[in-house]
Amino acid sequence: MSGAAPPRATVREWTGLAVIALPCMLYSMDLTVLNLAIPAISEALKPTAAQLLWIVDIYGFLVAGLLVTMGTLGDRIGRRRLLLIGAVAFGLASVLAAFSSSANMLIATRALLGVAGATLAPSTLSLIRNMFLDPGQRTLAIGVWISSFSAGAVIGPVVGGVLLEYFWWGSVFLVGVPVMVLLLVLGPVLLPEYRDPEAARLDLASVALSLGAVLPAIYGVKQTAEHGASALSLAAIAVGLAIGWLFVRRQRRLANPMIDLRLFRAPAFSVALGAYMLSCFVMFGLFLYEAQYLQMVLGLSPLQAGLWSVPSAGAFIVGSMAAPALTRRVRPVHAMTGGLVVAALGFALLVALPVQGGLALLVGSMVVSSLGLAVVFTLSTDLVVGSAPPERAGVASAISETSSEFGGALGIAILGSVGAAVYRAMMADAVPASLGDAAAVEAARSTLGGAVALAGQLGGAAGAELLADARTALLRGLHLMAGIGVVVLLAIAGLLAVVMRRSGQTRPAAADALP
Repeated sequence: MSGAAPPRATVREWTGLAVIALPCMLYSMDLTVLNLAIPAISEALKPTAAQLLWIVDIYGFLVAGLLVTMGTLGDRIGRRRLLLIGAVAFGLASVLAAFSSSANMLIATRALLGVAGATLAPSTLSLIRNMFLDPGQRTLAIGVWISSFSAGAVIGPVVGGVLLEYFWWGSVFLVGVPVMVLLLVLGPVLLPEYRDPEAARLDLASVALSLGAVLPAIYGVKQTAEHGASALSLAAIAVGLAIGWLFVRRQRRLANPMIDLRLFRAPAFSVALGAYMLSCFVMFGLFLYEAQYLQMVLGLSPLQAGLWSVPSAGAFIVGSMAAPALTRRVRPVHAMTGGLVVAALGFALLVALPVQGGLALLVGSMVVSSLGLAVVFTLSTDLVVGSAPPERAGVASAISETSSEFGGALGIAILGSVGAAVYRAMMADAVPASLGDAAAVEAARSTLGGAVALAGQLGGAAGAELLADARTALLRGLHLMAGIGVVVLLAIAGLLAVVMRRSGQTRPAAADALP
């Protein structure tokens, strides 16, 4: 006999969703406005190259490393409580970051922001899992949740540009303070509290092992993406994998593990998680080169390039909000498969991208791929979170977000390495040693930015020829990366359809997730 239909959300829950969207929007705004402030920060604090790298990266490292810990902690102490604690910490760290008097102080405050930021995604997503029990309403709520990140990415550069135009660099960090104050005022009124009633004490050894697995692996992947493979980056990845193996062994032995590995036995959970990670792999890897094409091939300014990215962000919002309507007409798995195919078609357009005059084609590619990926992100997140029992929603949400962090980092590292290898191979003979000093020649053979600088020094026909060769080399790398992305997306679409059909599981069902 089938059970009663789950209760539908009321105005209170939908109003609470608007409150939940605030910190999510702030999270993506914080990432974009910092990039704009880097020149001003460099001038004011005089950081070394290593310090500047840590100012940018420490936030993402700690967010990635602490997502699972915070998701588990939220299941134990309460998702709303953790969200509000994180809001207080984020607000205080934002003030400290704004008034940092040295590069080291800014690194430390950015680290605090990362710790606080790690509470946002798992807490907000797990609250949605418990507030919206009706599957259709939950899908719509997750679409709003994902759209809030896209909205923050659109708003961030505009707000950051205005603040930096009229105020000092620290003002970009203060944007988060009123948002967090509003969350602290409205959160206790509109957001209910949820926790796992049978939660055991947090296992500190598991926390240490999870950090020891994630942080070195993310560091190694990022170093490989930025500087190429090295003994240090490969060792970091190896250390992360080894500690990850120890973490998995410990979880299997514990009566109350930090991550219940039985979650991965649910086809809906595992396959949707893989689709999410590989979609991030393709998206982040290709978007990096698309930005270079806009600025260094087409010659657009950073502001112009940013404005031309707005249509794709808008398409992402549209796709996220359209996903629930799709699931009313087709099964979620079929909608996800269709989204992967649409995204693949969007990236396939990049294979025809010309050296000049490709702006319309590039923007069209970004819009089409964003529409498809938005559907995939929304529905895969819904499947992952919906496949876990409500009391484990926090850790399921954290696993989902950690997979996207890994997918994005791997995409930049692997696809970026493919593009760099193609560029180097084509430019090896195109830049003879006689064109300039050894450092300038090596830079031109390694990156398009280096070739642009050397072409500017040469001038005339020699400079124009070098620039044309470098732009063609970058474009050939982008073509190959796009082709790989298309194959990856179509492969995961096929795998998703086959596995889910064999399991007979086409909708998230917590009851089926665990034996």
